[in-house]
Amino acid sequence: MTNERWEPVIGYCTNVHAGTDLAQVHQNLQQHTLAVKQRVRPAGPMGIGLWLSHAACRDLFETGELTPFADWLAESELLPFTFNGFPYSNFHQPVVKHDVYLPDWTKGERLAYTLQLAEVQAALLATQPASTEFATISTLPLGWPRPATDLDGFQRACAKQLLQLSEQLDQLWQQSGVRTMVCLEPEPGCLLDTAADVARFFEQYLLKDANGSPERILRHIGVCHDVCHSSVMFESQETALQTYADFGIEVGKYQVSSAVEVNFDDCPDPGSAGALLAELGQFSEPRYLHQTTIRTSDGQQRFFEDLPLAFEQAGSEPAGTWRVHFHVPLFAEHLGAIGTTQADIGHCLQAIRPPADRPLHFELETYAWTVLPESLQVPLAVGIAQEIEWFDQALR
Repeated sequence: MTNERWEPVIGYCTNVHAGTDLAQVHQNLQQHTLAVKQRVRPAGPMGIGLWLSHAACRDLFETGELTPFADWLAESELLPFTFNGFPYSNFHQPVVKHDVYLPDWTKGERLAYTLQLAEVQAALLATQPASTEFATISTLPLGWPRPATDLDGFQRACAKQLLQLSEQLDQLWQQSGVRTMVCLEPEPGCLLDTAADVARFFEQYLLKDANGSPERILRHIGVCHDVCHSSVMFESQETALQTYADFGIEVGKYQVSSAVEVNFDDCPDPGSAGALLAELGQFSEPRYLHQTTIRTSDGQQRFFEDLPLAFEQAGSEPAGTWRVHFHVPLFAEHLGAIGTTQADIGHCLQAIRPPADRPLHFELETYAWTVLPESLQVPLAVGIAQEIEWFDQALR
């Protein structure tokens, strides 16, 4: 896994904490993140995947709090090596669902927000005691397609914005010494939801319109490989990572996550299948979208953009293997009678080829702690610390 020069950098994603302004972000870090650090990294720096909404980003610039915030992170030994730039606004409102994909990558607001995140991150890393020359920001995989979307025109517009982004990030690299890579994060149901989709977009749109600078684009635009998302699509971890390598696309960061999995074909009778279906119903909650893929015994797959739609189709006689986009605790192989795709985390780790010129970035992203079934909830700091300890052991 590791190479001679670089050790992996590990952090948990702070999008699990509600808070859209800077004061709330700071309070969450003090209340939750420092408690996690005390449990798992009491001495020395601990990585974090920082989530800042566009409002919190604006606060940092407009209130003059950027330098004090950077100093506090350094003094607290919190290293914001990666940012989660996927959710633009309130990620904890009562209903998020499709709103998390707005604004999409055709919109100027998405470009402006991502550039601002890169500037903030470079400033925060400048105050860290250890030199940090590589930073990552994950972002949405272009957008969620609407029925009337001109997909070709949509992708061309996204590519144009990403080309502009790569130019700006190259300038920031020259100024700050930090190479920032913005990483498209394939997600079930989005325009890019598999590695093949990403490779096709790079080949047919992003690199085709590279204006003679494909190296610059590949230096600053990469992929965030989310293990859960890949699992929900029944995509082999090995195949996904090999696809990126074959097309020369860097995986800038890995989001370590696990999905819900239920195999109804293993149920001995309709009664047990019905009981299992009822237990799975605990994971159908109103805040987030829980995309579901069902694979039947003959290898056919059917995709549903949310779990309730899969329930409607299944009726009282569910069949096949269901994988649900619900980020569950990494250390859980089972959740009662419900299974998980935890094994795919190991498959991913085995398939990684560490780069020679930078560290591996791992972001633990179980953002759904607060919407888990009540019987599975634990104090946040306790659960997150347990995940970090589990992943440390998995790496070893």
